Amino acid sequence: MKYEVDFHCHTIASGHAYSTIKENAEVAAEKGLKMIAITDHGPAMGEGTNYYYFGNMTVVPRQINGVYILRGIEANIIDCKGTLDLPERFLARLDIVLAGLHTGCFSGQSVEDNTKAVIGAMKNPYVDIIVHPGNPEFPLDIDRFVEASKEFNVHIEINNSSFTNSRKGSEKNCILIAKKAAAIGAKVCLGSDAHICFDVGNFDKAHEIIEKAGISEENILNISINNVIDFLKSKGREIVPKHKTSTQM
Repeated sequence: MKYEVDFHCHTIASGHAYSTIKENAEVAAEKGLKMIAITDHGPAMGEGTNYYYFGNMTVVPRQINGVYILRGIEANIIDCKGTLDLPERFLARLDIVLAGLHTGCFSGQSVEDNTKAVIGAMKNPYVDIIVHPGNPEFPLDIDRFVEASKEFNVHIEINNSSFTNSRKGSEKNCILIAKKAAAIGAKVCLGSDAHICFDVGNFDKAHEIIEKAGISEENILNISINNVIDFLKSKGREIVPKHKTSTQM
């Protein structure tokens, strides 16, 4: 199965990543991707970004080396209500919003707290994807979580990095999440969670999970750039300008 889009790419702005937007786009082009999202961590992570970093993303070219660039964020869910660490006036300027639970940004004490927080975030009309929900540090009520993702038209990320570099022990939860998604027809996407350009478009382990779960291609967002365009349009965001500009760098 070929994937055209990677929604989860970090740059040096995140503070603990090692590549630039240009470098990410160059590797994406080499691998045949048609679109990537630049999704640096929200400001609650306390490492590099601030509100104005995200407000100024309009300076990022729409295309680099033929790869379409989505301007986005990996926002931090900061309380049990699902509040994000970026005000809505900034979220509204972005093409795509990923949200998730992170150490140091969320202090829920139970499965119930974690589940309420994630479902609360999904109710936010700007949230498109919940990232690395299989993280064993923040266990969820999987049935409620997956059912809510379908109700609120939010995609579930199967995060490749969770099987390679981070969040050890995620695989069991990810398999259960993927199987539940397959059973009810919930939508998913694969994310590299690249913190260095060489990992952009790396979905090998995540692909194994969705294949084992039997998730149908029609429910996988990043198989096609057209899927992404249609999905974001359904949420009121037109990501393809009338006059595309291409920047070769």
